[in-house]
Amino acid sequence: MDPARFTQVDAMTWRIEPTGAMRVPAIVYADEALIRDMDDKVYEQAANVATLPGIVGASYAMPDAHWGYGFPIGGVAAFDAQQEGVVSAGGVGFDISCGVRTMLTGVSVADIRRVQKDLAESLYRQIPAGVGREGAISLDAVDMEAMLVGGARWAVERGWGDAADLDRIEESGTAAGAMPDCVSDRAKERQRREMGTLGSGNHYLEVQAVAEIFDLEVATAFGLRKDEAVVTIHCGSRGLGHQIGTEFMREMLAAAAGAGIALPDRELACAPIRSEVGQRYLGAMRAAINCALANREILGHYARRIIRHYFANSAVDLLFDVSHNTCKVETHAVAGTMRELFVHRKGATRAFGPGHPSLPESLRDVGQPVLIGGSMGTASYVLVGDVTSETKAFSSACHGAGRAMSRHAALKRWSGRKIVDDLAAEGILIRSPSTRGVAEEAPGAYKDVGAVVAAAEHAGLARRVARLRPVICIKG
Repeated sequence: MDPARFTQVDAMTWRIEPTGAMRVPAIVYADEALIRDMDDKVYEQAANVATLPGIVGASYAMPDAHWGYGFPIGGVAAFDAQQEGVVSAGGVGFDISCGVRTMLTGVSVADIRRVQKDLAESLYRQIPAGVGREGAISLDAVDMEAMLVGGARWAVERGWGDAADLDRIEESGTAAGAMPDCVSDRAKERQRREMGTLGSGNHYLEVQAVAEIFDLEVATAFGLRKDEAVVTIHCGSRGLGHQIGTEFMREMLAAAAGAGIALPDRELACAPIRSEVGQRYLGAMRAAINCALANREILGHYARRIIRHYFANSAVDLLFDVSHNTCKVETHAVAGTMRELFVHRKGATRAFGPGHPSLPESLRDVGQPVLIGGSMGTASYVLVGDVTSETKAFSSACHGAGRAMSRHAALKRWSGRKIVDDLAAEGILIRSPSTRGVAEEAPGAYKDVGAVVAAAEHAGLARRVARLRPVICIKG
């Protein structure tokens, strides 16, 4: 994008002034180099979001922003139901509650490397990954209903996880207000055999080394120690979430027209929050959040069991589990007044700062862990919500590196087999059922995650705590 199209507020804040149907400005947080590398669609989509009814403050885009469906990926927008605000399926995304969990092992990286190949094979054999892969868990109608209501708590109650995990998951592992009756039979059928599976695309399970500590005090509070290993899992609500998004996008096109909402882009299909369609979508979306939370809890249980097989004394405690693609009801300060808002985060991470009442007591003094996944074979980061987070973008931060080119373009440029071999030479073992999938997720197909994270920190969205380097990667 051309930086000249913006009003530059400071080195990390770029503003699109309201024009035409825009109700509020749009703000992109990035340095100039990241702005130049963003596709023009980010500008267009961020401005389009600013036209939606009931939007509060501004339409925001994070440093990893890139073109998405309706909203940019890396987009954040909050809406007030009392001001005819809307909810948008495109503003949540199709992989509802796609997110990241990181678990502490207490095992040294040196010890991991002694069993690296065997551990990689065990994880690959026992954790299903890839397009259409099904797991050992099969849900009947009663179990499906319970899972969609209970989330991670349901998984723990059935033996797929530890009760102590719930304190370290957003919403304590269960999104309230889920309405399984609003989830179609087709969506439920797609999920019936997919619990405890990674899926494909950029989803993965990694064993990572804590390679660098930036904030020793916060890292200590989080349990992160240099040269120890952590396990990070990135996945979401699988087929169920995608089906919900697809179905409600169609309904919301009609709902927007019925409410007299002029859409600058059909992909911004939305419905008034207080409408029947809006309420049904929120109920179905919350059920999908619970599906994703349950899925990550089950995958965490599998990974914990495998790690403990090799290292019997490893606790494998959960650091945190955070979602990216959601619409959450939160209370935020707007012009000095606390207001209940429906905050859409699409490819963006909640980043509550110190003292936030929703954080568990063990983390409240330091702030929320913000887990940033890198591209395959590159660094990931742990950040922490800062005191400045609230005023920047409703306590939101980036979620990853952000794509720099399409999957199709990546396939034309890179060989999956060569990527696997090159990373193995660097001491990183990749296990995947698809060399095509590896090529699509080539490290070079993404932005520099280090630059994205530095921009997020300098913009005041969150602070860096630690850099993680992959040792083993299981991906679809």
